[in-house]
Amino acid sequence: MPYKPKRGLIERAAVKLGVVPNTDVDANPSLPDVAALSPYASPAQWDNFAEFDAATWPRRATERRYRLVPTVCFNCESGCGLLAYVDKETNTIRKFEGNPLHPGSRGRNCAKGPATINQVNDPDRILAPMKRVGPRGDGGWQEVSWEEALADIAGRIRTALAENRHDEVVYHVGRPGSEGFIDRVLRAWGVDGYNSHTNICSSGARFGYNLWSGYDRPSPDYANARFVLALNAHLESGHYFNPHAQRISEGLARGAKMAVVDPRLSNTASMAHYWMPTRPGTEAALLLAFACVILNEELIDRAFIERWTNWREYMAICHADQAQTVDGFLATLKEEYAEFTPEYAAAECGVSVEQVREVARLIGEAGSRFCSHTWRGAAAAHLGGWQVSRCLFFLHVLTGSVGTEGGTSPSAWHKYKADLINPPPPTNQWNEMHWPREYPLAYHEMSFLLPHFLKEGRGKLDVYFTRVFNPVWTYPDGFSWIEVLRDESKIGLHVALTPTWNETAFYADYVLPMGLGPERHDLTTYETHSATWIAFRQPVLREARRADGQAVTDTRDANPGSVWEEDEFWIALCWAIDPDGSLGIRKYFESPTDSDKPLTVEEYYSYAFDHVPGLREAAHAEQLDPLAYMRKYGTFQIKDATYQCHERVLSADELHGATIDPDTHLATINGQPVGIEIDGTVIEGFRTPSRLLEFYSPTMIEWGWPEHTIPGYIVSHINERTSTNEPRTSVRADSVHPTALNHLEGNPPSDQHDRTFCLLPTFRLPTLIHTRSGSAKWLNEISQQNPIWIHTSDAAQWNLRTGDLVRITTDIGYFVDRAWVTESIRPGVVACSHHLGRWRRDSDPPSSRWSSSVVSVEELGDGKWKMTTRRGPEPFDSDDPDSRRIWWRDGGVPQNLTFPVHPDPISGMHCWHQRVRVAPASKDDRSGDVVVDTTRSMAIYREWLNRTRPTPQTGQSLRRPLWFARPLRPTDAAYRL
Repeated sequence: MPYKPKRGLIERAAVKLGVVPNTDVDANPSLPDVAALSPYASPAQWDNFAEFDAATWPRRATERRYRLVPTVCFNCESGCGLLAYVDKETNTIRKFEGNPLHPGSRGRNCAKGPATINQVNDPDRILAPMKRVGPRGDGGWQEVSWEEALADIAGRIRTALAENRHDEVVYHVGRPGSEGFIDRVLRAWGVDGYNSHTNICSSGARFGYNLWSGYDRPSPDYANARFVLALNAHLESGHYFNPHAQRISEGLARGAKMAVVDPRLSNTASMAHYWMPTRPGTEAALLLAFACVILNEELIDRAFIERWTNWREYMAICHADQAQTVDGFLATLKEEYAEFTPEYAAAECGVSVEQVREVARLIGEAGSRFCSHTWRGAAAAHLGGWQVSRCLFFLHVLTGSVGTEGGTSPSAWHKYKADLINPPPPTNQWNEMHWPREYPLAYHEMSFLLPHFLKEGRGKLDVYFTRVFNPVWTYPDGFSWIEVLRDESKIGLHVALTPTWNETAFYADYVLPMGLGPERHDLTTYETHSATWIAFRQPVLREARRADGQAVTDTRDANPGSVWEEDEFWIALCWAIDPDGSLGIRKYFESPTDSDKPLTVEEYYSYAFDHVPGLREAAHAEQLDPLAYMRKYGTFQIKDATYQCHERVLSADELHGATIDPDTHLATINGQPVGIEIDGTVIEGFRTPSRLLEFYSPTMIEWGWPEHTIPGYIVSHINERTSTNEPRTSVRADSVHPTALNHLEGNPPSDQHDRTFCLLPTFRLPTLIHTRSGSAKWLNEISQQNPIWIHTSDAAQWNLRTGDLVRITTDIGYFVDRAWVTESIRPGVVACSHHLGRWRRDSDPPSSRWSSSVVSVEELGDGKWKMTTRRGPEPFDSDDPDSRRIWWRDGGVPQNLTFPVHPDPISGMHCWHQRVRVAPASKDDRSGDVVVDTTRSMAIYREWLNRTRPTPQTGQSLRRPLWFARPLRPTDAAYRL
């Protein structure tokens, strides 16, 4: 019998009058039959899916009909699958849910995926091309046509190329989110103009992994692991965190154990079996202590070490007087790392001896099913942070957990490299503004030093594209970026490609509205687990129209306003640069069936999908072509359970013309290694010069760093001693003197109320991601503040309580923020999350009003800047009624403005951690206050520059090792000095 709630007299009267809804079960006896509940709509229903409109409940049941169009989330690097619900009646997107067919995310999404609908409907988004009016950065804008913008931009690029000013055309990207199209553009132009954010993100970790294997990223097989070691907060907010979080949870459910090394008690650490809050900068020492235990207790895979490391080269060069056997090598390793005992790690790192020994044994006992990951965190935080990933991978080599089930593989084994139509050849150019001689081993472009290079007069930019990129807010030393972005003698034309206004776009000449994730085409493939997949990000309204039989030849015809997608924009720009084909550019953007017409996105992606292994067969089984298959399902799994690729035997065709060196056993073709002969069989091996895992790195000697030939521990810049590149130390980390802090005007010297801490600014909240989350109302309702985490024992000295204001003083300035007093941070460390502190001035267009504060920005002279928060987020009028319901008034603090650049002299990684002074705020301080001295920031840049060892070294004829990968790699000839 249906349940009927008991109602009082007043409630019955209210129901009868219609003041409150009648929620009795039988109030709507004519409800249609409802099918059994299912977590996802069946793909057979995607063309015509029926769902009741929850907004009309309980007065009536309104059925809505949807076309479900698959696409890919663009709100972080995970590339999770989404289904857009396109209302058949209104032809609008109503919501986004997960795509259950996507191999990485499997239909499960974090908060950022569904919040895509907020970005699509954001009242502040840019809907037409905008051109600057008045001085750059003053906030004057006017709407222009795409034709006007294309003509102006193309003319400048054409002139620059004609005058051989190739280095003055630069494309600077934040999160790429796609595979390959911009490579086509820049190579067709013949410029070495690709610049990225990677050296503020992951270059440190990449460098350490690359030294071992020639692959720069790990792909952990969490679901099958027995022991997981995570350095910093990966489960809830790290690299590929949603797909990784799912598989870590599966591994734990199957009995795996996990340890987390992080000074902050992250969500991940709270779920781990072991939390190891090390002193910041000592993580490599801890990992070497694990190695010491594993070696001494012989918890090693001797056969793997003998077969796959370059121990023979190491022993012959460094220990020629000892037995040239693997046992001799293992004995040498025990001696080499003898000082890294659990007792040493306890003293240096601030963790317990018992915990060090226990975790080390669990790693060794897990053997081939030991799994790990590090990305930002320690590897991105410290001088020599690249040794963290190098030491971490050392544990995999010792345990033989490289490329195994439950172990960690190179990322390239699980990423698909698409075969693309008519690719342009590599350029012969080398842009020293991105790849300067001071940093020959930098694993990515030195992008965060661009303002400093421009100020030094190393060059200028004539056309500068920033694409989904916001360095004024994201990068350290943002006021130095503002100084050069305003200067037209340094940057001639700044074109911001962005769906929304941001702090960098305010200083552009053109702001061109590019499509959001569901408004553009992209190929997407990531190493989320031990399989290989490809996914198709597509403009969902365009696809919905096509599926309904409507002809759409330009994404602008389906997107809001005149928002374009980048593929079509770049094709049109290249035709505008080279209208008659005389520059040799247009030919790479011509239709393969008619050279008088531009290449279409259908032709581009048809070619790519036609060449995906297995996709044609899967499509044929459904009487579809590959493009139609990808439009329908959005994803395709190419391989499953990919392990042990280094053991792949090379075919006779692959070895045609190869010679095998009798000493090194390398198989080479035209001098290039293609494999290695082991036990009489030529197999693929790794991507290093030796095709082995290189414990010993000859490259480090050849390029001037002989003290770092093997995994070691470099003392962090926040704990500097007399030698800034000291490979290892037994001195306690808390017994050192901090770096000198600059005293700005109004910033008094240290006293008893003013202490030095390590600031940890590298963690993110799981609901936010860079600039893009600023326009998502749901995400900002969840997370609005980035307070200073401070331990209860540290807060007690000032009687600080949560919510009290504190001043954080860096080497170049200070910021004021609220305290969060907690036990979840190591004493002596303070932390402040990034992705918050968005700002705009009154003169700027309305932008991300869900998250941004209105500020005033003052130049005080002599390079000094001051930012004052005038008001935080507040209700505003728009077509979205929720804009009048904003209840939060604190948008956080832009802490990165106060950070000087700290370029690691080897990897090029910006070292985010720093020594700061923490003190209660003064009576005149207000939350959000920022003061910076860019003159001082230039001096610190030069101090760090002096740590480098520029090319050429003695006898060196290259700019960079030829075997080091590079985004948009030029010809080998360009590597030569």
